[in-house]
Amino acid sequence: MVVKMSSVVDLTPEEKELLADIQRRKKQLLQEIQRLKDEIADVTAEMEQMDNPDDNSADSKSKQMNIGRKKFNMDPKKGIQYLLENGLLKDDPEDIAQFLHHWEGLNKTAIGEYLGEKTELNLKVLQAFVGLQEFEGMILVQALRQFLWSFRLPGEAQKIDRMMEAFAQRYCQQNPGVFNTTDTCYVLSFAIIMLNTSLHNPSVKDKPSVERFIAMNRGINDGGDLPEQLLTDLYESIKKMPFKIPDDDGNDLTHTFFNPDKEGWLLKQGGFVSSSSEVCLIHVALLNFVLQCARLCSLTFVA
Repeated sequence: MVVKMSSVVDLTPEEKELLADIQRRKKQLLQEIQRLKDEIADVTAEMEQMDNPDDNSADSKSKQMNIGRKKFNMDPKKGIQYLLENGLLKDDPEDIAQFLHHWEGLNKTAIGEYLGEKTELNLKVLQAFVGLQEFEGMILVQALRQFLWSFRLPGEAQKIDRMMEAFAQRYCQQNPGVFNTTDTCYVLSFAIIMLNTSLHNPSVKDKPSVERFIAMNRGINDGGDLPEQLLTDLYESIKKMPFKIPDDDGNDLTHTFFNPDKEGWLLKQGGFVSSSSEVCLIHVALLNFVLQCARLCSLTFVA
């Protein structure tokens, strides 16, 4: 029996487009594999070039810092451990946070992974890292832009939950009186992220109006409403300029943002639902909006 193989010519336009996409992704994957191989080779070569590991010269310390940086980019935990063992970092959350915030050449996905861990040290480093951010006098969306540029959010709900908690606490600390509670800042931050997706992802056909955005955030300020002008300013800022995030390899954030586990922000939303039937209906609408966003294949950020 002769089996006739289909050629590219026999494919439908949709199949051709899919094939082209697969080939493109394969090329990107091969390039990423080669980049990692080159990174490993560089680290190995630099380690071999260090003739005297006890040399305290500035040049030797610089080489060790570069090795530590590259180790961190490949495995954040091992990279920090290397820097600690070689006396290049103090075993102190403040010193580690300074390294993550200021050192050039660190992979921002790796920074996010490290900050998201739940060990006692990592939690203290997260607090110290957020404490290095200056949000005073910024509207919430400006602060979010700065915060989300300093690292790349990891792909797990609990990690994002802790990071956004820390962000909300820092923002409210530096901008007292803007929100009644840090929970308000926390919930509104996620609403802004979802708004960014809805306004700028072409897959979303039904773009929310400013009136809808305001309505969906009623009752979140400890049971009260936020000023409409504040919500309007947030809406217009996102509409005019989408979020930018670091151009790292990263993870797909959509699943995490819009399917957080029950200990995250949806539980906090639930804390307000019992306040009145009106707020309950609003939060049901918000949940429907969240589920709609969860179906999207990716967040739309502009790199």
